Amino acid sequence: MQKFERLEKIGEGTYGTVFKAKNKETQEIVALKRVRLDDDDEGVPSSALREICLLKELKHRNIVHLHDVLHCNRRLTLVFECCDQDLKKYFDACNGEIDPDVVKSFMFQLLRGLAFCHSQNILHRDLKPQNLLINKNGELKLADFGLARAFGIPVRCFSAEVVTLWYRPPDVLFGARIYTTSIDMWSAGCIFAEMANAGRPLFPGNDVDDQLKRIFKLLGTPTEETWPGISKLPDFKVNEAVFMCVSSRFHSLPEAMALTPYGPIMEIVHMTLPFPPTYVILTPLWRFCWDVASILQNPSNASM
Repeated sequence: MQKFERLEKIGEGTYGTVFKAKNKETQEIVALKRVRLDDDDEGVPSSALREICLLKELKHRNIVHLHDVLHCNRRLTLVFECCDQDLKKYFDACNGEIDPDVVKSFMFQLLRGLAFCHSQNILHRDLKPQNLLINKNGELKLADFGLARAFGIPVRCFSAEVVTLWYRPPDVLFGARIYTTSIDMWSAGCIFAEMANAGRPLFPGNDVDDQLKRIFKLLGTPTEETWPGISKLPDFKVNEAVFMCVSSRFHSLPEAMALTPYGPIMEIVHMTLPFPPTYVILTPLWRFCWDVASILQNPSNASM
């Protein structure tokens, strides 16, 4: 740790504290993530071990780079590349106006990084604006892999207590413990809608019940006919049926949205927020990601 000069604190959470620092030898600016170690005999938190193991394998331009891991004096420090801000802070600084070309670029990069994770059989499971970092060159990088998991065949049971509430898919809200890459695609769809709606969250629920009501108010209430097997989910219950069109949520956007620089927004929203959410596993997810990304990248919609 002697070779790093701590500059400022840039974040804090249950995991520990993140500092901006300078490598005294190379002058490189880095981010130091100090992980709190418990006083008991459990040692390094499982989330930290998971993040270290996965990021040592996931090398991609749209995934935050882990330079090194330092362990001394009962402190574990992860040395990351330093990014200027996260997507949430970017929203806050935009004052309700986000350049359409920037939206396209960020969404394309998000899907490109996500496609790589899925091609390596990794689920992120906690995609949200705070976990998407942006550097001074406008490059977006997936970060915070503390809840990430490997997946494969046979399908494994996972915890339903994952993904920040606003970005959690309805099957997981209903207690599903078997899920795959669709869990990340739902989150990506929510983030895209948030970017396209000037940084306003699509489903800002207060609790699980409120979250489901907000989803159904926008997308309609699923039934056994539209979502076979939904009634068998552990926590399934629907008190009232509502039927809405997703386009009504974007009333503030231009009427000719299909021809705007965002590309055909309704097509993208419907592709990433389907009923059932597991629809996207019917085709390889990396292919699905690129299908959506190609809509954003297509020169006929707008230049990147």
